[in-house]
Amino acid sequence: MTAPDSAIEIAHLRVQRGGREVLHDLSLTVLRGGITGLLGPSGCGKTTLMRSIVGTQLVQAGSVRVLGEAAGGPGLRARVGYVTQAPSIYDDLSVTENVSYFAALYGRSRGDVAAAVDAVGLGDHARQRGNELSGGQRTRVSLACALVADPELLVLDEPTVGLDPVLRVELWKQFHTLAAQGRTLLISSHVMDEAEHCDQLLLLRDGHLLAQLSPDELRHRTGETVLEKAFLALIRMEQPQ
Repeated sequence: MTAPDSAIEIAHLRVQRGGREVLHDLSLTVLRGGITGLLGPSGCGKTTLMRSIVGTQLVQAGSVRVLGEAAGGPGLRARVGYVTQAPSIYDDLSVTENVSYFAALYGRSRGDVAAAVDAVGLGDHARQRGNELSGGQRTRVSLACALVADPELLVLDEPTVGLDPVLRVELWKQFHTLAAQGRTLLISSHVMDEAEHCDQLLLLRDGHLLAQLSPDELRHRTGETVLEKAFLALIRMEQPQ
């Protein structure tokens, strides 16, 4: 049974891909509200874990519960928003038309569409087609498509990858605004300095969960002030002697 203050509860999760195990006996809990960062190098299993949470990944063992239901259940369709690494928008549709398409799936109004577009700072670009947008703007459209359902949980897979520092800062401001509204955000990244923006961290390496803790707890545990150095120190601490 899921605790009322838990957004995600995972117990002994194992996942295989391509005939090999890529997630090894993961157990973790993500509390409702705030931003949880899923951090680790490329190829460590972040995307596979996120796919397991949103219910699009076949799992070999263990359980994944999201907002009190089994991951991927029909009751979660409007309660969980998922933004993949590659922006999932239609190039021949405008920003508004892209968001309106998803709004229709969830029975949302034109007002909801406009609110979602404004929430990601694209009000002035609402009539532009997808193929006329920059990479950062396309990421924002994908976020608006997820937001229009007014989800309780947002799962964002490396949303800032490939963006310049200014755009990254702007996106993180939007993420904090969404968290302040009461949403739960799970955001993956392989850039350790983005850990500074998170309330809690899930540190993943080679399909193993090294730790679940806050940035300050990571510093205290390793004695390092720079989070990238702290992560490397944690890896050394976890290695068998």
